[in-house]
Amino acid sequence: MTETKTRRRGAELERAILDATWEQLSEVGYTALTIEAVAKRAGTSKPVIYRRWASRAELVIAAWADRIPIDPAIPDLGSLRADLVWLFDRIARRVNGMMSETIAGVMGEAFRHPEVVDFLRNRLETRPMHQSLSTIVDNAVARGEMRPVPLTRRVLRMPVDLIRSEAMFSREGIPTVAVEAIVDEIYIPLLKGLAVD
Repeated sequence: MTETKTRRRGAELERAILDATWEQLSEVGYTALTIEAVAKRAGTSKPVIYRRWASRAELVIAAWADRIPIDPAIPDLGSLRADLVWLFDRIARRVNGMMSETIAGVMGEAFRHPEVVDFLRNRLETRPMHQSLSTIVDNAVARGEMRPVPLTRRVLRMPVDLIRSEAMFSREGIPTVAVEAIVDEIYIPLLKGLAVD
């Protein structure tokens, strides 16, 4: 008697693809990762993957976000600095969870393919981190630590930009001391300089 192979769909198929992507990424790195190898490992086909993710970079970012999800809960630790260190440290831990070769590979594809730039920009501008940062600044204003600050897209995106830049030169991951320096030397002075009179 022959067994009929059931076809996976929806969430089950997506789970298999994301797991296969992460496993391939861990084994061979970003440069050697192929959609064909991911499809084979997930038991599906390249067209099925490309219907969901338009590029290798998009697929890898989706697998990474799935493995290291963003927690939208924001503690109020009593000071702007403590809250920012907490947030920047969370971002650093997410970046530390992605191999630096992968970050470099995704950024390289972004330089060559405008659609990858659009995808990354959309992810950055719709992520819960923006709301988290707004909440932290609002709490600081309410405590009387600072005057209100207009949080433009660039200001909201800057924590990720600063941490990603630090990650490019850190082989062992971003240490807490570096996170604190970024907050103290760059981000708090920026916010205070932008505060409205």
